[in-house]
Amino acid sequence: MQRRTKIVATLGPSTDDPKVLDKIIDAGVDVVRVNFSHGTPEEHKERVERVRNRARAHGRQVGVLVDLQGPKIRVERFVTGQADLIEGETFVLDAAHDPAKGNNERVGISYKALPGDVQRGDTLLLDDGRITLWVNEVHESEIICRVMTGGALYDRKGINRQGGGLSAPALTQKDREDVRLAAEIQADYLAVSFVRNAEDVNEARKLLEAAGGHSDIVAKIERAEALDLIDEIFEASDVIMVARGDLGVEIGDAGLPPVQKRLISKAREMNRVVITATQMMESMIENSIPTRAEVFDVANAVLDGTDAVMLSAETATGKFPDAAILAMDRICREAEKQREVTTSHHRIDTRFGVIDEAIAMATMYTANHLGVKAIAALTESGATTLWMSRISSGIPIYALTSHVETRRKVTLYRGVYPVSFESATQDHAQVNKEAIDELLRRGAVREGDLVIITKGDLMGAHGGTNAMKIVRVGDLVSVG
Repeated sequence: MQRRTKIVATLGPSTDDPKVLDKIIDAGVDVVRVNFSHGTPEEHKERVERVRNRARAHGRQVGVLVDLQGPKIRVERFVTGQADLIEGETFVLDAAHDPAKGNNERVGISYKALPGDVQRGDTLLLDDGRITLWVNEVHESEIICRVMTGGALYDRKGINRQGGGLSAPALTQKDREDVRLAAEIQADYLAVSFVRNAEDVNEARKLLEAAGGHSDIVAKIERAEALDLIDEIFEASDVIMVARGDLGVEIGDAGLPPVQKRLISKAREMNRVVITATQMMESMIENSIPTRAEVFDVANAVLDGTDAVMLSAETATGKFPDAAILAMDRICREAEKQREVTTSHHRIDTRFGVIDEAIAMATMYTANHLGVKAIAALTESGATTLWMSRISSGIPIYALTSHVETRRKVTLYRGVYPVSFESATQDHAQVNKEAIDELLRRGAVREGDLVIITKGDLMGAHGGTNAMKIVRVGDLVSVG
């Protein structure tokens, strides 16, 4: 059984060893994430080139997702590397303070406009909520706080406002420069951090297009206020990432599960891809097996219908990057055996907007009710396979295309597998035979199996899928 849920793994120092990189490719990584919060442009270029070269050597297609840093709001540095905050005492966040001279009484902040965003009575959450400050007074550059939950606060830890509402724009100057780098390395996906609204997504797309890039845009949902404008963000985006770290800090950890389920469901309804991310198997940074809670977390995301599950520090800096992928792989496979993952009532009563979408929906309905073994979708852009992948099914969808960009893109679509395919003929019967021969060569089908082929009358035309044909392997005689 092929795994349908895709695995995104973050590159980093732990994957730079070529032997380790080979192991994570063998383990089944589908998309690699390049985190622009760390490293240099040269390091990013080298990592992307290396992973694509090794994927080719393994006969695999691996997508590349570039993740912009965004306006991470942080405390600056302390003279001793940390401060000890004591409950009930005063601590000051000071936009004018020397960024290298924080102490137990005050520290500088990276976002100089923060004093204008907060007021008396606000709660600020530092270091993913481990430190809690109550805002007592705001005076010019100073946010004067009372420590509600104390502890050790280290250099460059993040700041969130409970309930969200900070005005920092999603795209910093560094991000704008990094968009050009993403275009240069031909990233398949570009993730925009701390999205507030549709305009943040649209701006990133315009910058990318101006730089000559063709990435799909991923909107990372990690601000509380994004949930109030989620419909417009979905409309503007190609992919949604449920980024549970900062989002959990802003809305509270107990609020995360229903939000995750709602976002995954909405993504499928709106024909968007969805990634579930953050702390999925965090214990595997240090340990060779996951906790039982992590097993349930990954499995529940699969049962909810996520396209992909993501590993961050587990593979970037962890001790067992390939083991983390293997663990995630076996959890996904087991969850995918459940009936709710392979049956669907999606869009039964919905009108379709375009012909190729209608073909995709008819294909999946037929495949799920006829005992079809595989779907061979001849595609230019991959759009037909995206629509197909919104329908819960256990039937593999093979995206047969001559375009390497499309093959990389579909690596993120649930249940879709890229196949390099190019026919020299326009004869439909011959193209059908070549497509089936390719699936036979891969061991995807056997003599006597039913296969659905989708394609357009004008092969090679984008958005031209207008036909589906049911064939039996071995004779190619239509039975429908």
